[in-house]
Amino acid sequence: MQLIGYFRSGASYRVRIGLNLKGIGVEHASRHLRKGEHKAPDYLAINPQGLVPTLVTDDGQHLTQSLAILEWLEETHPTPPMLPKDPIARARVRAFALAISCDVHPVQNLGVLNKLKAYGIDEARVNQWAAETNHDGLAACEKLIADEAGPFCFGAEPTLADICLVPQLVNARRFGADVSGFKRLLEAEAAALAHPAFAAAVPEKQPDAE
Repeated sequence: MQLIGYFRSGASYRVRIGLNLKGIGVEHASRHLRKGEHKAPDYLAINPQGLVPTLVTDDGQHLTQSLAILEWLEETHPTPPMLPKDPIARARVRAFALAISCDVHPVQNLGVLNKLKAYGIDEARVNQWAAETNHDGLAACEKLIADEAGPFCFGAEPTLADICLVPQLVNARRFGADVSGFKRLLEAEAAALAHPAFAAAVPEKQPDAE
């Protein structure tokens, strides 16, 4: 399999973690987002959205959207699980993951920030937008797991929630968001980063890291 991504992409980061958790080795290929390589015609031919990542399966299928890829991994490689067995618990893990991947990450990603700049908003205000978006979204996530047992977001083992949380905290800090008050999120992050699957997926350890 081949993972087409970018070392700093939060969505690519999620899939790297998932692959590592499942023990699946892949070939890594990079599309440099700041150079616009994700908008090249050859890439748009396999991913019309022009987003990363894309997972190319062994039989040549092109899978897009990080959560769809992670769900496919869960269905085809069920051990170790990324979702709990109990339906209510599964719904809560998915809700946390979707809060980040659908409501926080998309509105502070590179494409949105570049669009804001194109509308004439200065860089300081754009970065403030990104910081506030991250902070407000993560504040809600802190409440979602406030009563959940740790050390991970939902118990003793990492789930899809942790896979989404860790990259988003990286983004939040990059934009200067103050995350120091999110005790449960930071507890889960610490547990995750001590796990080999998460440690190997960090951006600075990727082949295309700058």
